[in-house]
This record gives sequence, structure tokens and C-alpha cells, in this order.
Amino acid sequence: MQNTSHAVMAQRFEPADSPDDFPTPPWATRALIEHVIGKDAVSSLSCLEPACGRGYMSRPLAEYFNTVDSADAYEYGFGKTRDFLTFPYEARSHDWVITNPPFRLAEEFVARSLTVARKGVAILARTVFLESVGRYETIFKLNPPTVFAQFSERVPMVKGRVDQKASTATGYAWFVWNKDDAANAPRLAWVPPCRKGLERPRDYL
Repeated sequence: MQNTSHAVMAQRFEPADSPDDFPTPPWATRALIEHVIGKDAVSSLSCLEPACGRGYMSRPLAEYFNTVDSADAYEYGFGKTRDFLTFPYEARSHDWVITNPPFRLAEEFVARSLTVARKGVAILARTVFLESVGRYETIFKLNPPTVFAQFSERVPMVKGRVDQKASTATGYAWFVWNKDDAANAPRLAWVPPCRKGLERPRDYL
């Protein structure tokens, strides 16, 4: 019998044409701003969330940024329906691009985001995204993140919804490219335990 626990199912393999619909718990997005980028650094800026799904990342981003534009290649009833990799966004059209992209397209999302963003890019991805010769050659060799921020707590994600009671065996981190700090060596950081303090009752509605 297949083991369908949340912890096991988080180690999923989605079909090539799948929307990879695993929403981000809002507290994990707040953690990026509160503990990695800084609230004061973004309060007057614009942000694009190009894989917004049902808005679970866009809504907490809107708590911090002056404006947040949201889009997704699939229709979820939130944001505009636009394929980030083909839509003609202008270069430097948004201050930040912040998203949890489909894992199989994460490299392409990083490359596109670095063109679209004026100040910075933040990608939520599995910790193992840091690995592989391919990603080293296509991304990290010439454009390493300025900050690799590993979650000290696990960030549970389940297909099609956010679930306050979910668990996971998968580690996640924020990969951040801050263009103002691009000349500095990459920095390793940890997102401290913060879920309890950053969750809101409305997050799971």
C-alpha cells in the first residue's frame, strides 16, 4: 500500500505539464521579509509574484511592499493569467520578484527574474536546489545568490491547499539575489524558528 503521509508525499514528482500547485504557507513569506530582507528595505517598493496561485504568497507580500503584482500561468481566480517565461515583461519593471516557482522551472524563473527585477530576486525552493552541476553552470557560477537562507523549521506544503496541520520531510530555503550586494561574497543565513509568531488565523481560510 502506498504511504500517503504528508511527510512522504512532499517528496513528490510532478508530471512535466503539471501546474505544481503546492501553495506556500503565508508565514514562510513573512519570514523572508522579517528575517532576511527587512521590512524597511521594501516598504516603498514594488514586487512581482509571477507564480501566485491562489495568492498565498502575494497577500503577505502586500503587507510589506507598496505594490504587489500577481500572475500565474494557470487560472486560479487570483491575479492575472500570464506565463512568466513568455510574457513580455520589461527589464527592471519591478523592484523585486519573489515567488515559489514550479521546481522543474526554477532555473528558468531565476534567469528571467534577474532581468525583470531592478533591486532583487527571492526564490523559495527545496534546499537541494543548491546542488547539481547543471545549476552551478547555468546560475550559481556567474550569478550566485547573495544570501542562502535555510529554514530552521520545516515548511509544510501540500498539493492544492495550505494545511496548518501538515508536516513534511523536505527542507526549504530562500535563495536571494540582492543586486545592491552583488559584489559581496554569498552569505549563509538561517531563518530562525518563527512560524508561531508569524502565523495569522486568516492564513488558512
